[in-house]
Amino acid sequence: MASTPPVCDFGWKAAPFSLPATDGRTYSLDDLKSDNGLLVMFICNHCPYVLAVLDKIVRDAKDLQSLGVGVAAICSNDPVAYPADNFDNMKKTAEDRAFPFPYLHDADQSVARAYDAVCTPDFFGFNGDLGLQYRGRLDATRMKAENTGLRRDLFEAMKQVVETGKGPAEQIPSMGCSIKWKAA
Repeated sequence: MASTPPVCDFGWKAAPFSLPATDGRTYSLDDLKSDNGLLVMFICNHCPYVLAVLDKIVRDAKDLQSLGVGVAAICSNDPVAYPADNFDNMKKTAEDRAFPFPYLHDADQSVARAYDAVCTPDFFGFNGDLGLQYRGRLDATRMKAENTGLRRDLFEAMKQVVETGKGPAEQIPSMGCSIKWKAA
């Protein structure tokens, strides 16, 4: 079922975390942040919305890193109910897609809860002070990967954050599959 996150809560401070990554390291918020900003993405391996834009996510991550923005992706889905999202499959996806960013495993889902992540993909763009400035979509692609030539909403917003410290006032929310929460 498709979910849509709320609009950007400008200035909300990034919640700290420390999570294992598919590259064998553990990353904290402090390891990832940059003076130019930080992009934290909640993604997963099986969601058709993520799969439709995964190549664009990698492209935009590289372009944002060239502007000095830190980038990380987090998978918070229940790996028991959704084995495609388990840590071994996360490693395979990161390797197969040559992720230029750490792909982090939120096994207890505490980071997704701290960020109020709603869907995959869910993008959180922070400025250098770790104040939220963007919580919108990547672009107008939904589940049709062939959509090319679209305005790069996420990239343009984060470029503005790098240049001004502030994100655009008007943002179109992302849309994707709901986070797959563990049974209570």
